[in-house]
Amino acid sequence: MRRSIICGVISLALAGCGGGNTESNVQAPGAEETAKTKVLETGAAVLQDRPPIEAINAYLDGFHFYNGQMKVQMEAHHYCSILNEDVIQCTIYDGNVKDAKLMGVEYIISAKLFAALPDQEKALWHSHVHEVKSGQLVAPGIPEVAEHALMEKLIHTYGKTWHTWHTDLDKDLPRGMPQLMMGFTADGQADPQMVAARDDRLRVSSQEKRERRADIVAPSVDGGADAWQKGRVIQIEDPAGGHGHAPPDADKNATSGTGPGG
Repeated sequence: MRRSIICGVISLALAGCGGGNTESNVQAPGAEETAKTKVLETGAAVLQDRPPIEAINAYLDGFHFYNGQMKVQMEAHHYCSILNEDVIQCTIYDGNVKDAKLMGVEYIISAKLFAALPDQEKALWHSHVHEVKSGQLVAPGIPEVAEHALMEKLIHTYGKTWHTWHTDLDKDLPRGMPQLMMGFTADGQADPQMVAARDDRLRVSSQEKRERRADIVAPSVDGGADAWQKGRVIQIEDPAGGHGHAPPDADKNATSGTGPGG
């Protein structure tokens, strides 16, 4: 697929970011903005260019879990920009409203680039095949034909995701160490209540999308990705004690490929 076509599809993905709002999980501490701060903020918005921000042209909504802790799952709102035909970069928030908290980042690369990575690096990345085929990865608000074309591209990609603000646990500030996140690879792993709540809020149907994507051919997944499935769990240990995160081996489901409902 030519880059111009993909750019058009991704532009639609942001332009059509309809659906319901998802509020942030946390309320950051701090005093209310003063009048002076608001004036400075308004002036900056009018006078300063923001090329990296203006390059964001796609909104994707999906789910992540902590590498080694499949039971610890959360929704992730991705705001992405396409760098070229093989690389996409995304900022990840805990909501899709103005005060949503920045949770982390995800880098998405093509299968061609992924194949050239060394094995040690591949272990940090996850595949997107199940996310696409299950209907759980969505681009809210754009026409079905445009979303379908976008998913045909994303199914051939791999993502590396780090969360830096664990808003599922830390309700005030980004505490502790960045955590490596993974994506689901089979039915029965994602919490069905979490998926249903998202579908209802954004007015989408994962099941309907799954059925409509039946014609998207699932490529074979590089054996170096989704390393947790083979018992190879990579995570950053928190010297402060994990601030509520269990150690990677605490979730027995991490290496079995099962999760809630599995």
